[in-house]
Amino acid sequence: MTEQDETTEAAGPVPVLAVVGRPNVGKSTLVNRMIGRREAVVEDVPGVTRDRVPYDALWNGRAFTVVDTGGWDPDARGMAHAIAGQAEVAVSLADAVLFVVDATVGITDADEAVVRILRKSGKPVVLAANKVDDARTEAESHALWNLGLGEPYPVSALHGRGSGDLLDAVLAALPDPPPEAEPEEDGPRRVAIVGKPNVGKSSLLNRLAGEERVVVDNVAGTTVDPVDELVELGGEWWRFIDTAGIRRRVKEASGHEYYASLRTATAIDRAEVAVLVLDAEQSISEQDLRILQTVRDAGRALVIAFNKWDLVDDERRRFLEREVERDLVQVRWAPRVNITARTGWHVDRLVPALEKALAGWETRVPTGALNAFLGRLVAEHPHPVRGGKQPRVLFGTQAGTRPPTFVLFTTGKLDQGYERFIERRLREEFGFVGTPIVLNQRPREKRKR
Repeated sequence: MTEQDETTEAAGPVPVLAVVGRPNVGKSTLVNRMIGRREAVVEDVPGVTRDRVPYDALWNGRAFTVVDTGGWDPDARGMAHAIAGQAEVAVSLADAVLFVVDATVGITDADEAVVRILRKSGKPVVLAANKVDDARTEAESHALWNLGLGEPYPVSALHGRGSGDLLDAVLAALPDPPPEAEPEEDGPRRVAIVGKPNVGKSSLLNRLAGEERVVVDNVAGTTVDPVDELVELGGEWWRFIDTAGIRRRVKEASGHEYYASLRTATAIDRAEVAVLVLDAEQSISEQDLRILQTVRDAGRALVIAFNKWDLVDDERRRFLEREVERDLVQVRWAPRVNITARTGWHVDRLVPALEKALAGWETRVPTGALNAFLGRLVAEHPHPVRGGKQPRVLFGTQAGTRPPTFVLFTTGKLDQGYERFIERRLREEFGFVGTPIVLNQRPREKRKR
């Protein structure tokens, strides 16, 4: 499966495929063939794979996660029973299942038992007839129709025969990712300058542009429509969007203020990163926090700029430090810069902060590194027991970037506090400066009786 396009980015959440089958039918060899590299451990001894091991895969421009499992024998005991349990968990968490059968052996009692469990799961199943190395074995593989899972796809995991057709069938069984708005590629990075009225947003844009491009007045509400300006900074072009100051809740606003608020929200959606301008002389207000929440809800990268810093004395700085600790605790990850737009003091620090925030917004963590991190985290800091139950994180995958979005596959619903703990540790481990992180949980389905 060498035709994969490693540069293609999947849109939306990445679907999950569980690869199951009896011991020693060639599941790990097939997984290596699917992901286009030798990562899954392969040995001609049953039981080498014991846990669920997720890998990133890509075929025809679509990304998905492949979960390799240990050999599944429903009648197993001891260690083999635990391995079978891991395979059952993988099926319950997957969007589709690839059931691998050894075509040279044919249908066994264990295969039929696995089929009964797969039918109960209700998940789409693709049947792979592995070890088909010649025309004679391919003819024999047609007997696998008797399993009642539909067409068996003859494949040789070792030599790659039939692998393209099998992968096409896998993509057909996996759910389509939801459509996403196409990002504006190859243009200047888009920055929304947001904040309350009269905090110096237009002055900042004029200072960045090096000329008076936007009307500046001490009267609040001078800017009503968002103003787009192309500005060259540090050898690169940026598109800055100066927005109207949002004074109150949208539904409480009236007249031009109402429309200005709507247009500002649209400008934030159009942007990739927002600069929240705060007046360092004034206390952080409820309205500042509301704008902050609007940026977070939109999933945009964020930089916080404290303007009018030249007017801040020592006493105000002490108060401001306390306000930041109290009111901005949820966005500790956002870079902060202290500036004076009127004189240009430290305005040059804004672009490095924007570049950091955008890099964090577009960060992708490889599935292997993510799951190694989650494994250590769960081992060192397990979820607290609640009502006699202790949910666990089984594995995770990064569903997308801009902002970084993760799906955690769990045995039950995680507490909000533990979810926040995972987010904090993700930031400590991988950075994610300047960006919100979205964590989605997918608890394991209860077994059907």
